[in-house]
Amino acid sequence: MKNLTTIISALAVFGLLSGACNSPAPEGEVTNIADEVNIADLKVAYIVTDSVINNFEYFKEKSAEIAEKGKKYEGELTNRARGFEQEVQNFQNSASTMTMNQARAKEEELVTKERNLVAYRENIMQELSADETKLYNDVYDMIQEYLNDYAAENDLEMILSYTRGGGVWYANKTLDITDSVVKGINDDYKNKEESAPASENEEPSEEE
Repeated sequence: MKNLTTIISALAVFGLLSGACNSPAPEGEVTNIADEVNIADLKVAYIVTDSVINNFEYFKEKSAEIAEKGKKYEGELTNRARGFEQEVQNFQNSASTMTMNQARAKEEELVTKERNLVAYRENIMQELSADETKLYNDVYDMIQEYLNDYAAENDLEMILSYTRGGGVWYANKTLDITDSVVKGINDDYKNKEESAPASENEEPSEEE
């Protein structure tokens, strides 16, 4: 656990504290941020956010479910589209044998079916998008909850999120707790999954 309490580099701290350091002090009052917060005492670590999310078993399982759901919808949409195309083709082949009223009625029917097909496509896209949004929200909540406990257990005052193009451009590798967090959050999830069926299937004892 020594690596978890390594002092953060001056560059990273500067980015976090520069706003406070640059704020003017009220006239007649002199404040020194160093007197309030000793930078050398900060205990900071970071995680590579994408790695934690992508290696989180819950995320992988739910992503696979959404992908499977998407394939099912795609198959249904393809079948409906093919059926509609065949119906259009049949109408084009037999239109010459129809009366004007019959042809007009069939055209209106096909237009309605086309609109329904487009609406169906939009609905399933919105549903899959909503599923994905909910998954990410759930995952972020679960990671946040785990990191709260992780920080308390490892005496950390701050855990940063390291992403390419994010706010942190450099961090000492010894501050990286990604692997530890991935293992811990997966173990925690596995334990909860294993204990859930037992509690759900447990029947209340009958009083004599």
